[in-house]
Amino acid sequence: MKKSDLPEKICPVCQRPFTWRKKWEKDWQDVKYCSKRCAGQRKGKKNAVQ
Repeated sequence: MKKSDLPEKICPVCQRPFTWRKKWEKDWQDVKYCSKRCAGQRKGKKNAVQ
């Protein structure tokens, strides 16, 4: 499978697209954030990475 064919989502904190990763294979439906950093900033969206 080509990288361009992988599913993609938009991170609600940084608003950047991120693609499917093998480690998210079983819980892709539940993945919301692109990184631990964004997951940590989810409550304080005012301080979001730009």
